Amino acid sequence: MSSFVQWLTESMFLWKALIIIVIFAITLGIAAYSTWAERKVAAYIQDRRGPNRAGWGGLLQPLADAGKMFFKEDFIPAQADKWLFILGPCLSMFTALMSSAVVPFGNSFIIGGKEVFVQAIEINIGILYVFGVVSLGVYGVMIGGWASNNKFSLLGAIRAASQNISYELAMGMSIIAILMMSGTLSLREIVLQQHGGNWNVFYQPLGFLIFTVCAFAECNRTPFDLPECETELVGGYHTEYSSMKLGFYLFAEYINMFASSAVTACLFFGGYNYPGMDFVESQLISALGANVGHNVATLVGIGSMFTKILFGIFFFMWVRWTVPRFRYDQLMNLGWKGLIPLAVANLIITAGAILSGYKLVGIWIGLALMVVLISVGWSMRPKKKNAIMGA
Repeated sequence: MSSFVQWLTESMFLWKALIIIVIFAITLGIAAYSTWAERKVAAYIQDRRGPNRAGWGGLLQPLADAGKMFFKEDFIPAQADKWLFILGPCLSMFTALMSSAVVPFGNSFIIGGKEVFVQAIEINIGILYVFGVVSLGVYGVMIGGWASNNKFSLLGAIRAASQNISYELAMGMSIIAILMMSGTLSLREIVLQQHGGNWNVFYQPLGFLIFTVCAFAECNRTPFDLPECETELVGGYHTEYSSMKLGFYLFAEYINMFASSAVTACLFFGGYNYPGMDFVESQLISALGANVGHNVATLVGIGSMFTKILFGIFFFMWVRWTVPRFRYDQLMNLGWKGLIPLAVANLIITAGAILSGYKLVGIWIGLALMVVLISVGWSMRPKKKNAIMGA
């Protein structure tokens, strides 16, 4: 028995399991209180108070919402496909939780002379894993909308599928530009290469813009919330859902916001890196010793990472209450006629900058030339005749 306890203590199994549990718990906690934060942000923007009854400042509102969802009637339509109806929200929740498994939330801890990465799993194809898991999320929406046997739910599911396919293309090409510069698919390696303030957002401003817009579309957030457009489709793909099945769909959206913000922080904002990181770590090591100082510096890096994630979640909320919803034809035009051509142009500019040997200068010169060409082309476009004025 003592040898088994010693094996658990000294092996990586216990620490990796603990990190996985902590990451899942933090993900669920942040997603739960994102519902409270979104109401507070909306209230501030609209000059209201927001939730202020359940606990101090409404802090118990997520628990009240969970209790309400648990005790609501679990209704399944008579003509629905029962098992697929149940599978839909479960699949959405599962894929949302799995997407953050390869995200490095911090550097590493030194425990018993061993280095433990603050990451659930480290694989050398981390970004492909994230992209693959996120792509599976649309199946939960599609299955739920189809199994409901409701035309509004089916329309919402079809919208979600076509929207996700359209914007995943542009998102993938924006990521390819990052991979061309970093030469690796590992999220940890991408983060390490941004050490010292060498953040990818300075090298890939257009890629960051494309990725951010596509992230909104992938999360079905306003102004891309056409799959659940209440003015056209009652409630969209989850019209027939109630109780915790509906709660899973709604909760998965907030988990996807957390995961999208975490991946954005890793790809473009250095992940757990922050300005003056080396100086802070050297001071902590000199004051507390090598191991303890390194561990405390890792905690500071984790705080930096979650600060970036929380700002990303706030940005999702800010845009929701600022930008109106697109029409469906506008949404598809933006994806196919706007973002995909821009992503292709960004790839060409990035390749030229890499070949020139001056990445930063080359990319910004290429972007400036692209803006000039687009402006000239836009000014020379044929004018549309005004049918009302008879022009």
